[in-house]
Formats: sequence, structure tokens, C-alpha cells
Amino acid sequence: MSLRFRKPSEAGTNALLARRDSLRKIIHRRRWRRAFTVIYFTRALKSLSKEVLGKKTNLLRSLSYVAIDVDLESDDTPRVRDGTSLQDVDPKILSNMVREKRLESLAELGGIKQLASILITNPDNGLSGEATDLLQRTNIFGTNKYSKPPAKNFLGFVLDAFKDMTIIILIACAVLSLVFGIKQQGLKEGWYNGGSIIFAIFLVVIVSALSNYKQGKQFQKLSKECSNIRVEVMRDGRRQPISIFDIVVGDVVYLKIGDQIPADGLFLDGHSLKVDESSMTGESNHIEIHSEKPFLLSGTKVIDGYGRMMVTSVGMSTAWGEMMSSVSRDLDEETPLQARLNKLTSFIGKIGLLVAALVLLVLMIRYFTGHTQDEAGHREFTSGKTKSGDVMDAVVSIVAAAVTIVVVAIPEGLPLAVTLTLAYSMKRMMGDNAMVRKLSACETMGSATTICTDKTGTLTLNEMRVTEFWMGKEHVSVDASREIAAGILEVLLQGIGLNTTGTIHKRPSVSVPEILGSPTEKAILSWGVLELGMTMDELKQDWEIIQVEAFNSEKKRSGVAVRRRGEQVVHIHWKGAAEMILALCSDYCSQNGRVNVMNDEARSEFGTIIKNMADKSLRCIAFAYKKINGSLGQVHGRVEEDGLTLLGIVGIKDPCRPGVRKAVEACRSAGVNIKMITGDNMHTARAIALECGIFNPNEDLEHEAIVEGVQFRNYSPEQRAAAIEKIQVMARSSPFDKLLMVQCLKQKGHVVAVTGDGTNDAPALKEADIGLSMGIQGTEVAKESSDIVILDDNFASVVTVLRWGRCVYNNIQKFIQFQLTVNVAALVINFIAAVSSGDVPLTAVQLLWVNLIMDTLGALALATDQPTNDLMLKPPVGRTKPLINRVMWRNLTSQALYQVIVLLTLQFKGSSIFGVDEKVRDTIIFNCFVLCQVFNEFNARKLEDKNVFKGIHRNKLFLGIVSTTIILQVVMVEFLNRFANTERLDWGQWGACIGLAALSWPIGWLVKCIPVSG
Repeated sequence: MSLRFRKPSEAGTNALLARRDSLRKIIHRRRWRRAFTVIYFTRALKSLSKEVLGKKTNLLRSLSYVAIDVDLESDDTPRVRDGTSLQDVDPKILSNMVREKRLESLAELGGIKQLASILITNPDNGLSGEATDLLQRTNIFGTNKYSKPPAKNFLGFVLDAFKDMTIIILIACAVLSLVFGIKQQGLKEGWYNGGSIIFAIFLVVIVSALSNYKQGKQFQKLSKECSNIRVEVMRDGRRQPISIFDIVVGDVVYLKIGDQIPADGLFLDGHSLKVDESSMTGESNHIEIHSEKPFLLSGTKVIDGYGRMMVTSVGMSTAWGEMMSSVSRDLDEETPLQARLNKLTSFIGKIGLLVAALVLLVLMIRYFTGHTQDEAGHREFTSGKTKSGDVMDAVVSIVAAAVTIVVVAIPEGLPLAVTLTLAYSMKRMMGDNAMVRKLSACETMGSATTICTDKTGTLTLNEMRVTEFWMGKEHVSVDASREIAAGILEVLLQGIGLNTTGTIHKRPSVSVPEILGSPTEKAILSWGVLELGMTMDELKQDWEIIQVEAFNSEKKRSGVAVRRRGEQVVHIHWKGAAEMILALCSDYCSQNGRVNVMNDEARSEFGTIIKNMADKSLRCIAFAYKKINGSLGQVHGRVEEDGLTLLGIVGIKDPCRPGVRKAVEACRSAGVNIKMITGDNMHTARAIALECGIFNPNEDLEHEAIVEGVQFRNYSPEQRAAAIEKIQVMARSSPFDKLLMVQCLKQKGHVVAVTGDGTNDAPALKEADIGLSMGIQGTEVAKESSDIVILDDNFASVVTVLRWGRCVYNNIQKFIQFQLTVNVAALVINFIAAVSSGDVPLTAVQLLWVNLIMDTLGALALATDQPTNDLMLKPPVGRTKPLINRVMWRNLTSQALYQVIVLLTLQFKGSSIFGVDEKVRDTIIFNCFVLCQVFNEFNARKLEDKNVFKGIHRNKLFLGIVSTTIILQVVMVEFLNRFANTERLDWGQWGACIGLAALSWPIGWLVKCIPVSG
């Protein structure tokens, strides 16, 4: 009976109804079924015909056909029973069965093996991996993606921009100006003032919305990258990594500690598998998974053991998919720097409002007391004579002027500049192998004072191989398997091949087998297969695994209890950190097969062997075993680990990454301390630290600079606080020791970045100011706990993140200096001019244009500078230090003062100096003011360096924006006279404006000669 008919509640009573329903649906499926059957049978016929023809079977022949005796039962591929096909399977039944953990539903389906048959998958070899099969599964069961809430479209960002209070006030003023202008001067002439303001507002809003929209797209792309997890599946008999989005129903997935379960499914096999379902149920209890409790939920985490699962539901058919579809990840969170800038914006805005209110008050008083004149020189307001329309028009103009002062005064570009520089740096960091998960980490990294780094894979290449082997007290060549007694070699190969989470896949066309697993496992398995002649398949056939103690970073060892099939004798194998395994041994094997007692002298000699290997930067792994007659010996549910016999010790070489020494030196120059935290012993840790340049052999601090995790753990809080600054290397550390170090450093006032790859590193990654997880070796739990994922696991990429963090902070400071110069100059000029003459030289449209230059175009130009080497020669910037430092105050005060002097001189003496009327004078003031900002943009590129043109050719965007600003300014002055309220200038006036603006360069150079304390 098909799965669609096997609902538990209707199994007996509704059979007829179900059959009728099936017949109706068969009509619609007939073509799909026929095509699938033809393809499937053709493939089966092809493979089986080769097998039968190879046996030279006597065949019944005629002129029209060839008959082949096909033995369907001999093929390992599961066959569909009773005419069932994938199209008969109801995804809802599978989804509900796993979600509600219904064992009775699973039993009614015939158990996991029968369900695998129904889903046309092989529990051992997985799916075939053929495109047609995968496509069919996707069409029937869906993809492993969940639908997300629709992203905000461009119109949404436009509406958000229109919600700004200053924009609303300006729109009101523009509408009033438009109404009164048309009423007084008619539609042909009267729309210019109001229409110009509306157009300028529209331009500002569109540019702002476009910028935010692009950033939104960038965040969506990042969110997709973060969700794209790599998982290992079995397809076509081969273990291979694929994207989580490519998983289909029927896939056989491998699970290990730290993995996120990629879809709903059923447990096939494994050992000590425990999952954390708190993300789904909210309960923190760890659930043990076995054949009696086989249900695995998507989105939960593996916290112990390893195993395999068969996928039964994907994407929106899972509870996780339904939950995540209603949650959108907010990558556009407010960062600490944005929060500080918002406070600064608010403070400056209040000053701007105060100035605007004073200007409004002064202009109103001057107008209503008759102290203002129109263009003809007549008094503008005479009580009882001036028309109400003229009064309203004048009042609207005054309010618009005051509001535009607010627009210029409020530095709205500051938060935008942060968003732009963070988004830009995030994009560039992706190219530099760093994926930012949390925006604030970009800027916080710039303040980092200490980096706590792992050794394996971060400082080293993670390309391990066995280079040394000791059996007993004798050094044995790594490829001299013939020198080892046959009985001992057999036991050693059991320990290598059975006590592992790695796999070996031998492909027919390739001579070298494909080995998958952790780098340490791969090194040991490669040694076993290539040098010792181990055959993994034979071991798996001859031996059955009874119990497993999975490796974790606290125990630093893994154990397995195995038994030869058909026998009762249990062999216990342990593998792990050499000195820890040595402590568990009471005997040791010699090369000739003799078993010797492990006395104190022998133990001491083995300790010396381990030390000498470690001094060569080798990771020392020991193998030990024990034989138990009868039943499995267990202590509190654990595999026995005392009274073992030492089989041998291997030394694994993992060379330092090229360039890591240079990266460590770069950090030192930048005032950032590097602390190496490793699980290796002190001798290996010291050797690697010396090789990487973390440890300085010339300093007589070796006994204080390197500690073991247990020693650091047992310090009192006072001792830890005193020792933490001197410690450079921590060996034999546990994840708890790493967490303790991070907490201690933070208490001492450090800004701490920490790298981690294991599940147990999650607390330290969360506790640190910046958590850096590893993209290759890192578990999904570690990645989710981190702020930045280092995609190539390279320490040099950590240094790149540090450079970008400093660059973000530096770019923000440049923009603050540039913008505040404009704010101060615009406020002072308008206020003094309004109070003294009752005339505001810069109109609403002109101020909106200046606002666009400094807010959006200025942010784009200054926020996209790339990191320079100079940034790594300065000490870290403290998190509590002021955003506007003394250097910035020196620079902006001098430039703002110069601009105010020049523009006020033009305001009061410009007409006589140039021999022009007021309208041309106001155009010269406007032109000079804008050009001053263009030239000052160059000054803002370098806060302290006198050469402001250094590296300018590398920032094409900056040059493009400056060129665009100049071109638009020429258009505003020369061609948009009615719109911008300007007059055309001659060559002499343009030359004067450019000359006055260009003087800001030599002034900036001279000012930087003035030393600034601190």
C-alpha cells in the first residue's frame, strides 16, 4: 500500500476512500510515472545486463529479442514495493511524523529501512546524485530553503526618507511658497521658488533612499552567505560536501559535534549522539538520539557524538522553516559608533535649531518693524497697507530660510557615513576572506588591544602528516610496517581504523583513496592506509563497534570498544594527547611484540620522548588498548580507561602558515598583543610560538610567558590579574580556560578579539568583544556565536580584519571633520548675515544642494578609503575616547574660521570689491562656499599627514564624486539660474572663487605643522 494511504488514524477504516482518491490522482501523474519508470528501468537493465552477460549465461535468443535473466533481489539498490513511487508519498505525513515524534507512525510505515525503500534511497550508499532524480525530489518535496518576509522595496526607503521632520517642514514651506507664488505672479512665473525647493527635496530624498536601498541589498546578500552552510552527505557511495540548500528528501547526512541539523530526518546509525533542541523547544536539556528515539529536527545542534541521518522533510515542510520564514534577521542593527554619532547629531541639531530660531525671530522682527526692503528699494511691510498675501509670502520665505538652516545644521550624513563605510568595508572584507555577521564587529575590531588565537589551522597550515613514530622506546620509520610484530601491527591498525570519525573512500579510477575527516584524523588514516597497509573495509567487516567515547577538547582523547564478529572478547582502544594517554597506561609494547611493565623509569623515558618530539613542533598522539574477556567493562556508562597498554606514539607535523610571522609583527607594531591558546603540550606550544614570532626567546620571561590551562585555572583572581599581561602562550587549555582568559583581559580594560572553531568555544566567542570563528574547520555552533567568520582560517586574515576595523573608525573621523566644518561655517555665516543685514545669503535651494554635497556625496567620497599601512603604526583607539580628538578640532576650527572670514568679507564688501549687484554677490558667496567644501574634502582625507594627495589615485570613487560635484556646481551657477536663484559669473569671478577656495590647501598644510598634545 502506498504511503499516502498509511495514515495511522485511517489505516483500517478509510482504505476504500484512499484507493478511490489514489485512482483519481493517478490520471494526473501517469506521464511523470511512465517517464520515471522508463528511465529507472533502463538504468537498472543496463547495469544488470553487464552482470549477467559477464557470467556467460545461456540466453534464449530469437530474431526479435534477447532475454536476460534478471535477479532483482541481488541488486543492493532498494526497490519500490507494491508499485509505490515518490509521487505517492505525502510530505505532510513525513513532516508530522518527525515533528510530533510519532514512533507508531514510523512503525506503521515499516520502520526506517522500509521508509528508505519507499523514498528510493540506500542507507549505506545514499542517493545516486543524478540530476533527474534530484530534480524530481525537489519538485515533489520542495527545496531546503524557507521563504522570507518580503524585503523592503525602493519605495519603502523613499517613504522612510519623507518621514524626516525637517523634510516634512520643508515640504510644507515649499507648498506654501508655491501657492503664494502662483497667486501673486501667476503660474508661468510663480512656481519657480516653491518648485525649486520641492525638486531639491526630491533629489535629497531619492539619493538618500537609493543609498539605503543598496545597503539593504548588501545586507540581504550577507544574510544568504551566512545561511549557506556546508554539510556532508553520502551520494553515489561517496561522502561529499554540498550546500545546505541542495539537500533533498532521501539524502543521507553525516553529523558531528557542532553541526546544525540541516533538515528534519531520522537517525540511521552513530554513537553517543546528543542534540540541543533549545532553539526549537526552549528547553536546554540535551536529547540523546538512538534507534528508539530517532527523530532529528532541523535547526537543532549536535553537542556530542556523531552519526548519520536520513532526510525526510526539507525547507518549509519543517518546523524550523516555518519559524524562520516569519523571522527576518536584522543585519542593519545600530552599532555602538552609530549610537554615539546619533547623540552627536542630536547635540549639533539642537544648536542648529537654536540658531534657526534666533534667525527666524530676528528676520520676523526686522520684517514687521519695516527694516527690510524689496528689490526696488521700497519698504516691504507697512502696517495696514501691505496685502495679506505679500505678508504670508514673506513669512513663508523667512520660515523656509530658517528651516534650511536646520537642514544644514543637522549632520544627517553622519549615520549614513557609518552605514556606507561599514557596508563598503563588509563587501571588501568578503574579498579578503572575512565574512562579517555582526556590523558592530567591524568598528570594534579597530579598538582591539589583544587577540587570543588558536594554533591549529590559524597559525599553522592544517596540513598534517605523520613524520615520526615510536613503538616502545624505539624509534621506528613511519613506513617500516614490516619491522613491527604482526600481532601488534594488527592491534595498532584496529586502533587507527576503528577509533576514528574519518572515512576512507576508494574510487575505482583513482589509485589514492579519498580520506575525509578532521586534519588530525586524515593524517593518521593516511599513514595507516599508505604506510602500514591498513584496509578499512576489511576492518569494518570483521569488527563491530559496541561503544564510542567521542573526542572533545576537554578530555583530549577518544575511545572505542569493539568486538570481532562472532566473538565475546572486547577490545578497548584509546587515542589522544600523548602524555594523557601515557598516564592511563600500566604496560607498553615493544617493536618485537613483547609487553613490558610501565615502571617509573619507563614512564620518565616516554616523557622525554614526547618532550623531544614536541620541541620539533610535532603534535604527539598516543595509541593504547586493553582486552576484556566477556562483557564490556564500563565505569558509569563510560568505556574503561585504566590499565591500558601503550601501543605507540606518533608525531604529526603541521607547519606554520607562510606570512604568519609577518602578520604577528604587524600586530605588535599596531600595539596589539597576541596570545596563543592551544590544546597542545607546553613544548609543542613553545616551539610553534617561537616559529610564529609570538614568543621572544631573548626575553627572560619564558616561565611567566607560557602557562598550562590547569595552572591558569587554579590561580586566584588576584594572581590571574597579575599574570595575564605577561602570559603569551597557554598550552593544554580547555575552552573554559579560554573563556577565563577573555573575562580576565576584559576586566583589565582590554578590547579582546578571540578566535575559535569548536562547539565548546562558543562561550568565549560570545564573551569576547569580537568573536572570530573559522570558516573551514569551525563548527556551525562556533560560527553562530561569532561576529566575523574567517573564511580561510588564516591568521593573516585576522590582521586584515584589524586593519579594516581601524579604517572604518578613521574614515568616520574624516567625515566628521569635513561635515562639522561645513556646519560651523554655514551656521555662523547665515546667523551673522541675518542679524546684521536681515538678509540670508544662501537660499533654501542652495543650502539643500550644500546639504546633498556634504551628507551623501561627501560620505561616499570619504567613507570608502581603503586601509593603509600607516593605520597599523598607531596604537589602538580606546572605546571611550572622544570621537572628535584634538587633531580634528585643530583642523576643522582653522578651516571653518577661514571660510567664515572669506564669506563674511564677501557678504559685506563683495559688491564693492567685484563691482556687482547683490544677486551676483550672493552667487559668488554660494559658489565660493561650495568650492571651499570641495577643496576641504581633500584636506579631510588625511587627519595628520600633510600630503593630502597620497594614494588618491587608488580611490577612483573619490575622484569621481569630486568631479561630479564640480560639474553640477557649474550647471547650478551657469544654467539653472531660476532654479538655484543664481546669476552667471564671468571668468574673473570664477577664478576668484577657485583661488579663494584653493587657499584652504596651504592653510591645511600650515595648520598641520602646529603640534597637538596627546
